[in-house]
Amino acid sequence: MAARHRRRTAAFAVIAVLGALPAAVGCDAVNKALDCVQTADSIADSVTNLQQAVENAANDPTQTDESLNAIENNLDKIGDKTDNADVNKAVDDLNKAVGNVRTAIKNGDNTPDVSPVTDAAGELTKVCTP
Repeated sequence: MAARHRRRTAAFAVIAVLGALPAAVGCDAVNKALDCVQTADSIADSVTNLQQAVENAANDPTQTDESLNAIENNLDKIGDKTDNADVNKAVDDLNKAVGNVRTAIKNGDNTPDVSPVTDAAGELTKVCTP
């Protein structure tokens, strides 16, 4: 149900992006905005997977690492496609939060606090939608 809500929210965000852009804006700007929204939606899914993986770490500790990898891969996609300072800051903040979770796991914390990852992902979603 939450995934459906996020996808619906992302769809509305795409519509808002398209509606907010003046006709003079080229296709490249629209494509970048759509890429940002779509990738932010993928990151939201990965953050949800990360939360579940941390909760189930005792059963399968590899899920946490896979979720962190998915977030980082999606962040690379956004970082390569934007020159927006707010988006870049949100990407940097999310990368830092993911790194902190990795460090906590490496140091033996089987249930690290992922709320900074969730907060940073929310900020990224916010800056990707006009």
